[in-house]
Amino acid sequence: MAVSSKAQTLQVTDTEYSADAVEWCPLDDCGTILACGTYQLKKPDSDNSEEPCDDPHLRLGRLYLYNYDPRKLFSPVSELQRIETAAILDMKWCHVPLADYPVLGVANAKGTLELYKLMGSRESCRLEPLCGIDVGDECLALSLDWSTGRRESNCPVKIICSDSKGRLSLVHVEESGPSLDVLSQWGAHGFEAWIGAFNYWDTSLVYSGGDDCLLRGWDTRATPDHPTFTSKRHSMGVCSIQSSPLRENILATGSYDEHVLIWDLRQMRQPLSDTHVQGGVWRLKWHPTDSALLLAACMHSGFHILDSASDGCPIISSYVLHNSLAYGADWSRLSPPSTAQCNPEPSSQHRKEADAGGSDSAAPRLDQAVQNLKIFYESPTASFDVVLEDEHGGYVPETEPVMDLDKAAAKSATPAKYGAANTSVVATCSFYDHVMHVWRWQWQRIQAGE
Repeated sequence: MAVSSKAQTLQVTDTEYSADAVEWCPLDDCGTILACGTYQLKKPDSDNSEEPCDDPHLRLGRLYLYNYDPRKLFSPVSELQRIETAAILDMKWCHVPLADYPVLGVANAKGTLELYKLMGSRESCRLEPLCGIDVGDECLALSLDWSTGRRESNCPVKIICSDSKGRLSLVHVEESGPSLDVLSQWGAHGFEAWIGAFNYWDTSLVYSGGDDCLLRGWDTRATPDHPTFTSKRHSMGVCSIQSSPLRENILATGSYDEHVLIWDLRQMRQPLSDTHVQGGVWRLKWHPTDSALLLAACMHSGFHILDSASDGCPIISSYVLHNSLAYGADWSRLSPPSTAQCNPEPSSQHRKEADAGGSDSAAPRLDQAVQNLKIFYESPTASFDVVLEDEHGGYVPETEPVMDLDKAAAKSATPAKYGAANTSVVATCSFYDHVMHVWRWQWQRIQAGE
């Protein structure tokens, strides 16, 4: 089964500091809220500026809070707040409210796991510090994951946090406070533990990946002295893991070796699929409603969307408009209007052509305008503009469809069968060019005629 797709940039925002994490709030009432984390290495005030810097206080960060409503056409990305903090390595929203508040967890360069609660209305909300806990001295907290990935689960809320000393910390979240308490901490990897993640279907199980090239599983019901399994299938550091919240026993992993592997946890000797994505896989995100789709931030090769329901888990779409390392990526849970629902007013030129009797020539342009929205946005910093039009005012697509619908139908003796048209909004960010993109992705599955 093939897929036809198209990506359209909606807005580009300058984050000033290097951007490495972006997360939509998963709660239904706060789906327009978007957070972005940054990491900026401050050069030492000495002549030896080329020497590596191990001082966490020289790693600066900024936490941004934005509001964007995907359900509205041409809705701007509005900055609500910026918080100066230690450099941010990872951050994720809790999938359920804690003490009636949306809560954001942040892992930072001071080795601290911090929680922030979201206060106020969507248009004027703010993050306020809630609590925090150190996971170790002289280390960086590298990643975190909440046990609440399956939102209907009633299990106690926990966080797994990995650090630069190769350790994992299992943290209990007391919801009434809330407060944080480290339940257990253990050495999981010989070098940096780049990533830790829960099994969302059985939160007593966690997985980790490290710079020692190992993927490991752990059972936290007992003292996790020994892993439940160790895989050496990746050939370089394992830096991204996510359990599927929609399909039990399915796990996605990514590595500096530029491969995305899909696993069945019941059989860990060989992965179900192995996809070469041409760049180190820093983050992986399963689609919130389509269990087959996987979003990958692939450092030097941009952002890719994979279809795990097809043989080999192929790349079905790519977004390559970032000019630096692709680090942060996330799906919005809100569904924007599809192009079939869009009915923009015809331009004055189109009206003149129609009034002059040129309806035959104007019709294709009008039809194209309906299918491909022309977008012009200026970022809040006025540093970036997105102008998607040619010299005639027509839309210029940013990425070619994976397969043209008409061509797909022409290849078959019988008409192709088209699935429902779908639209998602994605936020991505990149490092050295310090930008965050919000873009719309439209896709449709195609089954060749028989």
